[in-house]
Formats: sequence, C-alpha cells, structure tokens
Amino acid sequence: MPEKENSFNVKKAFQVETEQTAAGKESAQDEWNLRPQRLRDYIGQRQVVESLNIAIMAAKKRNEPLDHILFQGPPGLGKTTLANIIAREMDVGIHHTSGPALEKGGDLVSILTSVERGEVLFIDEIHRIPKVIEELLCPAMEDFAIDIIFDKGANARTYRSRLEWFTLIGATTRPGLLSRPLRERFGIVRELSFYSVDDISRVIKRSAAILQVDIDDKGAYEIARRSRGTPRVANHLLKRVRDYTQVKGDGKIRQTIAGAALTLEGVDLEGLTFLDRRFLEIIISYYNGGPVGIEAIAATLQEESDTLQELVEPFLLQEGYLIRTSSGRRATEKAYAHLQLCPPTNPLQSELPLGST
Repeated sequence: MPEKENSFNVKKAFQVETEQTAAGKESAQDEWNLRPQRLRDYIGQRQVVESLNIAIMAAKKRNEPLDHILFQGPPGLGKTTLANIIAREMDVGIHHTSGPALEKGGDLVSILTSVERGEVLFIDEIHRIPKVIEELLCPAMEDFAIDIIFDKGANARTYRSRLEWFTLIGATTRPGLLSRPLRERFGIVRELSFYSVDDISRVIKRSAAILQVDIDDKGAYEIARRSRGTPRVANHLLKRVRDYTQVKGDGKIRQTIAGAALTLEGVDLEGLTFLDRRFLEIIISYYNGGPVGIEAIAATLQEESDTLQELVEPFLLQEGYLIRTSSGRRATEKAYAHLQLCPPTNPLQSELPLGST
C-alpha cells in the first residue's frame, strides 16, 4: 500500500512540475507573441523608428550590413524588440547574448567567429561586459578582426583572425557606464524615451487583441495611465487585469474594473508602485526630504542600488517626483503632495553626505 501511495505521489509531483513548466513556456510564448515583428507594427518612438527605417533601406540598397547600433534607455521600452525587428527587416540571422554572460575572451571569440556576413549580434546590458571583453570587441567592431594571443611571455604569438562584416546592436540602461572608446564605435546611437499615455493605450489594445481579451477605450486608458510609460509594464498589468475581470467581472475590461484590479496590485492612479512610494517615503521620513545618496536609500530599503537606479529612479525623475543633486537624491513638492505629506518647514534642508550619489 505505501508503495502505491509513493508511486501516486511521484506521478502527481511529476504532473504538477510538467504543468508548471508548460505554464512557464506559455507565459514566455505570450510575451514573445505580443512583440511587434516589423517596424510598421511598432508603436511609439516615432523618430527612432523613422531613422532606423531610413538606415535599413539605405543599407539594403547598397547591399551592405547596417552600421553598429546602440539603444539606451530604461528597461521595458523595446530595445530587444527593435534588435529582433532590425534583423528581420534585413533578412539576416541574429545572435543573442548579454554583458554578464561574456566572462572570458573565448566566449566572445566563439560567438564572433560563428557570425555570418550581415548578421546581427545583440548584446543586452552591454555596459556590464568585462574590460578584457571590451578590448577584444572594439577592434572587432572597427576592423572586423580579432587578435588571438597564443602562449605567454617570450613565446607569445599573435594571430589576427578576420571576421565577417556584422552588425553589433548593444542595449544599455546605464549609458554613463560605457567607456568612450566603445561608445564611439557605434555609428547609430538612439535614446528610447517613455511612451505617452495615448501610445501605451494603442499598445494595450493591440496586446488585448492578440490575447483575445475584450477591452473598451476607457479600460485601455485606465491601464495605460498607470503603466509608467513602459510597454512591458503595460502588458504585465493587462494580464493581471484580465485575470481579475475573468474572476470578478464578466470578462470585459472596463475602466472601473481595471481600476479595482490595479489598486489590488498596488499600482496607484499615477502608476507608482509600492516600491516607488516606499522609495519616496524613505527620503522624506528618514532623511528629511534629502539630499541622500542612493546607497543609503538602498540600505534602508534592503534593495540593491542597481535595482533602484534602473527600475525606480528613471520614472520618478521623468515625472518630477525626484531630483538629483551633487549631494544625492531629493524629493520634490510633487512627491510630498502625492503622498499627502507636509514638506519640511525649513526650505534650506541640510545636505546630508550619506551614501554615494
């Protein structure tokens, strides 16, 4: 009897694991399907899209690969999506990697030697590549060659391996961390900015159609205004609202039910999450409104400073809830008003040398 029970439990555990794996794959597939496949389907970033379209058409007329491209901006604005679109528009293959994944020179060499003429090499978080990788990457981008050193000391020999003419597309959320030599080797540098509410509404309607979700204009607008101007956030919120309305409503997303679902998710009317509000509350309550260094805020929140700089600060800075000074971060009057807190009585706040700026 125990053997049968154990057998049943093993089968049940395997079934649950299989279902969870399938659910994960389905979620990843949904995320991929929501991405536009061509420039004509891409919503927002009009100047970027137009300039890329011109560059692609010109390169195809000359029968040449594109120049190297650098996309910079906060996460979730479409840098990876644009890289895939560019490869598709150029009718070439694309190789994906990221800065943290390239640990040794051999990692980069193996990738570069496998890239065919005209193909795209996409490096996400390119600001995080090690120095030794950067020293190999720069001549590869400029001369389409890579120097391989054999042996050491007096027996050292250098062999220059020629590479195919390829296009490197780099994506970074921290452009200030890129070295000047690496940045100068990109012929096309484009900054992706936060989306307008109207553009995000269009993104949500498109995604809803793909997911076969019934949504009206006011429902799309309610999600859009809380999406932080970021398509990735908008798609995530759309899925959570879809779940809520299927359980609590009639399956159609309207303004009232979208608002109730997003309030339950901790997203307020201006798109601030719990972490955003806590970030501002720490500056106001613990440090008298600032200025205060990011490391001090991160220590108080028990979060990584990189997480705060990449996911929290860009939106707060864009919307005017936060300002940066030479001494650190400072909450604005808009932040006090949003959190319904009283600003300090002394307008000349003392500058606290806490943490790094």
